[in-house]
Amino acid sequence: MPIPEDVTGDEIDKDVRQELQSLPKTLADDVAKNLVMVARLIDEDPEGAYGYSKVALRLASRVAAVREAAGFAAYANQKYSEALAEFRAARRMTGSVELWPVMADCERGLGRPEKALDMAGAPDVHKLDKAGQVEMRLVAAGARRDMGQLDAAIVTLQSPELASNSVQPWTARLRYAYADALLAAGRAGEAREWFAKAVEADRDGSTDASDRLAELDGVEFVDALDDSEGEGEGEGEPENAAQKDGDGDADEN
Repeated sequence: MPIPEDVTGDEIDKDVRQELQSLPKTLADDVAKNLVMVARLIDEDPEGAYGYSKVALRLASRVAAVREAAGFAAYANQKYSEALAEFRAARRMTGSVELWPVMADCERGLGRPEKALDMAGAPDVHKLDKAGQVEMRLVAAGARRDMGQLDAAIVTLQSPELASNSVQPWTARLRYAYADALLAAGRAGEAREWFAKAVEADRDGSTDASDRLAELDGVEFVDALDDSEGEGEGEGEPENAAQKDGDGDADEN
């Protein structure tokens, strides 16, 4: 697959670059460039990212960072079985537990929420950093919802991190997931409160909390283009921004 001229391979994380030092320099550079493309495309063009990940995998399948990147690219394309296999391979190579939550979410994606819950209760969870533990909580709540256990999902999300006024990278997603679970359980008033709190914490627009809040408040969005073409031609539909999954990333399977 073609590599844009502005991609040098030097853009990758220094730890990944260090991993690639086990390869011949020319090969390491080629792998690095493909990994850069995976990172660059995975949000906007997951299929393209997947293609570059397969190239990197073909070139250096024994490098943990390559297996991890291939896993995330497969995950972004909802290829959960393939993603899980790659994550397991990366974990065997590194011994790290940091992929544990996304591995559990792959189990959800494969229709095995019970397995995800088993993983949420495993000793490995205690080895995760705070961000990883919050992510595991989100996955576990998502698994409860998969099983129709809305009240249990709500309880799962109730935690010191949720109650804290401190804004961390995970705060918006945690509050959003809690609000969404409350709304699904018919507790609209509480849901509105937590969507508002999610908006306060969502500094980079990682969720559509503002749209959900507006929807609960009965705000309708007018299409400016339609309105400019002629008055009285009707109002636009409420905006449906793509939701970034707040209870684990494999929410719709």
